[in-house]
Amino acid sequence: MSEKGRKARIRRHRRVRATISGTPERPRLNVFRSLGQIYAQVIDDVAGHTLASASTIDRELRGQVEGKPKTEAAKLVGELVAKRAQAAGVKQVVFDRGGYKYHGRVKALADGAREAGLEF
Repeated sequence: MSEKGRKARIRRHRRVRATISGTPERPRLNVFRSLGQIYAQVIDDVAGHTLASASTIDRELRGQVEGKPKTEAAKLVGELVAKRAQAAGVKQVVFDRGGYKYHGRVKALADGAREAGLEF
């Protein structure tokens, strides 16, 4: 991503974060997308703690992700973060797309998390 594009994404993310905040009852599901990987965190912004996280570089997923398209890998990350969030007692979240458009890998991650039982 170019420097101009990165700054634009950060500006969009700040705008989103002005209205979205994670609470203990309904934490924030944050997405970060790099060129080759995708990362997801469930964050309680009040306490400043990450409750659950998953990414394509996780030990659990590394073998399953290899050789698959990035969107399929993102869906697996969404499912894993949902399972880990539910194990931490989280059922509902607010989705923070991180300034990215809601399509492609970001949408696949969200769909995977919804299918695994997270509500948003």
